[in-house]
Amino acid sequence: MWLKPEEVLLKNAFKLWVTEKDNEYFVLQRRRGYGEGGGGLTGLLVGTLDTVLDSTSKVAPYRILHHTADSQVYWSIACGVTKEEIDQHWDWLQQNIMRTLSVFDSTEDITSFVQGKIRGLIAEEGKTSLVLEDDPEKFREALLRFEKWFELPAQEKLVTYYSCSYWKGKVPCQGWLYLSTNFLCFYSYLLGAEVKLIISWDEIWRLEKTSNVILTESIHVLAHGEDHYFSMLLHLNETFVIMEQLANYSIKRLFDKEAFQGEPALSDPLQITKRGLEAHAKSEQFRAFFRLPKEENLLEVHESFLWVPFSHFNTLGKVCLSENYLCFASQDGSQCHIIIPMREVINVEKPDSGSRALTVCVRGKRALRFSEVRDYQRLANTIRSRCGISASPQHSASSEAIRGECQSLINHFEDNPEDVTLMVGQKDTSKAVSTEALMTVFHPQDVENLDPKMLKEKMKEQSWNIHFSEYGRGTSMFFTKKTRDLIVRGVPESLRGELWMLFSGAVNDMATHPGYYTELVEQSLGTSTLATDEIERDLHRSLPEHPAFQSDTGISALRRVLTAYAYRNPKIGYCQAMNILTSVLLLYAKEEEAFWLLVAVCERMLPDYFNRRIIGALVDQAVFEDLIRENLPQLVEHMTDLSFFSSVSLSWFLTLFISVLPIESAVNVVDCFFYDGIKAILQLGLAVLDYNMEALIACNDDAEAVTILNRFFDSVTNKDSPLPPTVQQASVGNNDKASHVSVDISELIREAYEKYGHFRSEEVESSRKKNKLYVIQTLEDTTKQNVIRVVSQDVRFTSPQLDELYNLFKRQHFLSCYWTMKSPALLHHDPSLAYLEQYQLGFQQFSELFSLLEPWGFCTSKSTLSLWVFRLIDENQDGLVNFKEFCYALDTLYGASFTNKLKFLFKLHLPPAFTGSPLHLKEQRVQQFLPTIEDSSHLTRLAAFDLPEDGVIRKSPERGRGKVDLQAYLKQWQNEILKKEETIKDLPRINQAQFIQFSKTLYNIFHGDPEEERLYRAVAHVTSLLLRMEEVGRRLQEPSSPPAEATQPASTGASVEASSTQEASCKETSDASSSHSSQEGAAEQPDPDWSFSFEQILASLLNEPAIVSFFERHVHIQTKLGQARVAQLKLKAKK
Repeated sequence: MWLKPEEVLLKNAFKLWVTEKDNEYFVLQRRRGYGEGGGGLTGLLVGTLDTVLDSTSKVAPYRILHHTADSQVYWSIACGVTKEEIDQHWDWLQQNIMRTLSVFDSTEDITSFVQGKIRGLIAEEGKTSLVLEDDPEKFREALLRFEKWFELPAQEKLVTYYSCSYWKGKVPCQGWLYLSTNFLCFYSYLLGAEVKLIISWDEIWRLEKTSNVILTESIHVLAHGEDHYFSMLLHLNETFVIMEQLANYSIKRLFDKEAFQGEPALSDPLQITKRGLEAHAKSEQFRAFFRLPKEENLLEVHESFLWVPFSHFNTLGKVCLSENYLCFASQDGSQCHIIIPMREVINVEKPDSGSRALTVCVRGKRALRFSEVRDYQRLANTIRSRCGISASPQHSASSEAIRGECQSLINHFEDNPEDVTLMVGQKDTSKAVSTEALMTVFHPQDVENLDPKMLKEKMKEQSWNIHFSEYGRGTSMFFTKKTRDLIVRGVPESLRGELWMLFSGAVNDMATHPGYYTELVEQSLGTSTLATDEIERDLHRSLPEHPAFQSDTGISALRRVLTAYAYRNPKIGYCQAMNILTSVLLLYAKEEEAFWLLVAVCERMLPDYFNRRIIGALVDQAVFEDLIRENLPQLVEHMTDLSFFSSVSLSWFLTLFISVLPIESAVNVVDCFFYDGIKAILQLGLAVLDYNMEALIACNDDAEAVTILNRFFDSVTNKDSPLPPTVQQASVGNNDKASHVSVDISELIREAYEKYGHFRSEEVESSRKKNKLYVIQTLEDTTKQNVIRVVSQDVRFTSPQLDELYNLFKRQHFLSCYWTMKSPALLHHDPSLAYLEQYQLGFQQFSELFSLLEPWGFCTSKSTLSLWVFRLIDENQDGLVNFKEFCYALDTLYGASFTNKLKFLFKLHLPPAFTGSPLHLKEQRVQQFLPTIEDSSHLTRLAAFDLPEDGVIRKSPERGRGKVDLQAYLKQWQNEILKKEETIKDLPRINQAQFIQFSKTLYNIFHGDPEEERLYRAVAHVTSLLLRMEEVGRRLQEPSSPPAEATQPASTGASVEASSTQEASCKETSDASSSHSSQEGAAEQPDPDWSFSFEQILASLLNEPAIVSFFERHVHIQTKLGQARVAQLKLKAKK
């Protein structure tokens, strides 16, 4: 590898290096301890230095230096891992550089020319792969070490590397931590002790920063039940963030099957860079804070002051720009931020050329003044280009005209709201969609009613109107601490839908997708899927006590919203609890608004909540447990097992307390949720437990604790609610209310903010990432334990062996997905299926793993035999093999009796496993391994069916798209129960072509065995005996046939014996070869009536002790498992 020329100190270097070649201008050196004469104490010391020190000397054992005769300075210009590599560089220098150097007169010119040439070579090599790295030269060196030490597949992308200490027990090992797209790697070499660690990101259970007495600060990694600690990192926080990003990226790509289509930096796992990961992390944080659509990416950040009109001062903060939004967040503790959609900007002005300030004019006669912007010109130009505004002065008059036109349009639509529908492009068919919130239909406010509750409601409205006049209203409103205070006090009924839309960001989604919901409703109406069936079942269970959902109006609106969302997002489809949440949204928002609110909740605010495994809710429960440990130590001391709170609080998170609180109180919680996100739910949960602390500590069991919490929720009221009793939700525990003091929801929320509002949303997100790894791995482990429990009943392997087999099986699946974003193998993993079907292997994956674990060597026919095994064990013929089927094959080959092993081999040569004659095997193999669609096209028996686009036949339809055939499942289950044990009499006879291949398979299995010669003779003897038996049987059946005709079977039999022995074994006799040659013509046309039964073959082989002892010989699978663990990754690297 060519290196950036660097000066090398040679005063003591010759003690570490040996010169192998030299000339007038170049020296080729070998590192002591490498190559011939290496080893000993010198080799140990040099190896240790090479690992610990960060210098060119440790990059590789060979290097080339440049020097001139009249100079004592040497320059390193190349290095190499192998002698062949460095010799190639040396030869290139001899052929291309040496002749040119003779024309220079000055040694300085020679050195300059050599350095320039080497830099040019490096620049040419690094045009593609290293262009995005911060320091390409050092990264090249690190990449070389990474490839040399870990021998991973060539396509594995190194992201970054750090010097650190790895704690092995109580001893630290100084070395290098390498972070690649799919692996965390560490290497250390100290005085002959080599430490090498390779961990896949998808195998990590915990990743966290820790500190203790010995390690002040370190990164803790838990994988495979082992704890790993990395410390003495120069940039520990940066390292941890990159590790967290890579682990999260792996989880999303491999488990969630996310394709990152809108993010070029992460769309290709072969091009992941540290810079790309950092940009992705910043964009994620940016979107989460400002509640922006997932398509938005952080493009620019500018530090600036913003004039805040309501406070009459400039607040320091950052201006953040994305594709469609201009956002500002303060940094001075005022908790002020604002979001301006680019569509709302009508002009950008600079007050004067001398100041670094600009003014952004927004619709509604509002303006934002940013000052002290370092690069104000760039910021102004970016905003203009995003908004399509011209910067030239002659357009100032037109800007005023545009502003006037916009204002007149706004005034027109305020007076004629029915025209808005036509303006945004919605179709007339939208008349079927409800345009009013259900609460206004079923509970219209009585303006003349002046009871105390209505008066308080009017006061709330007045407070918000004052707030709007000071801070703005709509998308360009300032969000401040005062806004949160108003939220905590309670949102008036008339403003609830508007504020939910604003705080959640759904208002922007709806504005940028005019007519989208109406089209979805039209497309989804009349569809029949699993999701629509579940929706119909749950429609009348959604707030059944509310009048709105006792009528067709509310039920129809709920059906349309849920069905449209299931159609929009089939990955989620429909999940229980979505109906309860959507019911409440429909009460206060128009139907289309309720749809976009549901989108915001499911896809941004509560990610991964609404799916079969509710991973998001489980993650937030783990975050909740961490917060309980930090904030409620008394409760933790009494109840050491916090899993109780996880089971109790699941409905709190899934329904935002709607399912446990009366509706008039629950909506106040939803107000806080849309403003503060999941943080509001966590705070309230802590406040509920704190309020009931004494009662929970005094309770004796979980049932009593559940009763206490239920009674508490029943006692929660909303004294300010203007809803009539017919609308308010009846409490379940009315009988006990007299004995339980009522709690006002506003007071409870205020207490939650005061006591537990100190933790920030960023801390919650960080805790989510940490706990998501553990939650997913716990679910994966549960799946594994269930699979092992089922499989262990049918095989002889022990539980630890099945555990290792499952890990290999699962890893084989992921190895096919590591280096491509759209691997067909990803389709073979579906967590929504039954445990056994969640991980499945296609043929290519199966073949690679089976070759590592098979008990016998299958000689040259390995790929063909593995194909037959795959076909045989794939009972439902879907082109995929699950873990149970895989274990059945291995269990038969390792632990079955002689008869069952032979029966398995016999069935390999019957349909559907064996489908062709030996004469067509080559053609068959070519057809089976055409590189069209991996793991599906090799199955010729599937040709008669119509395959889906991805080439994989599904056992169950995608959720949300098709119905599950329950009758088919029941029938399959019944067949499995009634399945009787197969006997040898049930096996069909094999014909001539199948018998020839069966004989060849036996020869292949025996190849390389110490008793190979003896086994070959035994097979030849059995084959000859069976042929003679067949000949005698034929003569007995046809006594009247002429002698000439009777010789035909004999000649055919001779050809079978000869071909089976000659083609499969390299120890054939010349007699057999000549016999085969003489009868080749006869062998080309096998007799269709010629066949053997399994009983005949079994009886003949039982008379050969060598064959019986071979198959009854115990083979230790534990040895194979250990070898497979090491070889699995190397096999992929070779490919």
